[in-house]
Amino acid sequence: MRIERIEIRHTKMDLVSPFTTSMGTEYDEEHIMVRIDADGVTGWGESVAEGTPFYSYETVTTAWHIMQDFLIPAIIGKDLKDVSEALALYEKVRGHMMAKAGIESALWDAFAKIKGVSLSKMLGGTREKIDVGVSIGIQSSESELLKKIEGYLGEGYKRIKIKISPGHDMQYVKAVRREFPDILFQVDANSAYTLSDIDLFKMMDDFNLLLIEQPLGYEDIYDHSKLQRELKTAICLDESIHSLDDTRAAIELNSCKIINIKPGRVGGFTESKLIHDFCQTMNVPVWHGGMLESGIGRAGNVALASLPNFTLPGDISASKRYYKEDIVDPEFVVNQDGTMDVPKGPGIGVNVNEKALEKVTVKKAVFS
Repeated sequence: MRIERIEIRHTKMDLVSPFTTSMGTEYDEEHIMVRIDADGVTGWGESVAEGTPFYSYETVTTAWHIMQDFLIPAIIGKDLKDVSEALALYEKVRGHMMAKAGIESALWDAFAKIKGVSLSKMLGGTREKIDVGVSIGIQSSESELLKKIEGYLGEGYKRIKIKISPGHDMQYVKAVRREFPDILFQVDANSAYTLSDIDLFKMMDDFNLLLIEQPLGYEDIYDHSKLQRELKTAICLDESIHSLDDTRAAIELNSCKIINIKPGRVGGFTESKLIHDFCQTMNVPVWHGGMLESGIGRAGNVALASLPNFTLPGDISASKRYYKEDIVDPEFVVNQDGTMDVPKGPGIGVNVNEKALEKVTVKKAVFS
């Protein structure tokens, strides 16, 4: 496959409602969309680097720089037999996983389209539907949170996740369990706590949580091992896991019992598959996290989540959960049984609405 043209777009999409976590409140989502034209097909990808360096050191600005000055020059005009050849061309670039994932996901889409198979099949997916959950930001009151949960359960979501932070934690956990004693329920701290909060998490052991996601430092693995030893509830690591090596360290140290895989965080589908496969051999379940992707990134997430060891519902919500208008057709919806259909068409299996994409484009660059 000859890489003939690459286009990157800095996009800004308004959220349906503000999304609050321990890191702050988001009102819109800035990402980079990647288009790769090669041998008569177009591959689409999405870099989930945000406008701020609060979840990750990467931002839209840094990802744009790395793509423009290093990743794209390494592959433009090249004849590639597979995605691994592209990765080898820019492997000396250290870090910048979100920038790499944006390029890599577009390559996977293009190669799948050339082969005439779905991205799910190309990655090794085994499901036609995936189980999905919803992530709810920190709410202003218990009543507002319970109202949102009731609405999402009515839409069919199989699992509820709430964001927590100091001062917005135990009272919300108690309220949710009091109102919804039997739902699949988990919390996400986004690194807002320290080991001094161990008693708080011990209290959560009494509320039948599916897991506690990333309670401690965003790069920490070791202190999580100390916390996990004191808890019955499974810890799940997110921000700490950037690679297969991090995954191995976390599992061997017993720092967690579950891994959240986000392709953008680990550099793309190739590393995601390695993490998935290793966890499967270790009997460690994985689930697919979300970064408020547009339909382009969401399509890739759905395809990856169709692999066999994604045994817990992921944060892969319907398009309307975040955006009034998505940039793909058809938009993603949640079935009443709490599942989402895996696209069967070639590549990501949805069409990019280029008029809608143009409306949310802040700037673009073309390389040929």
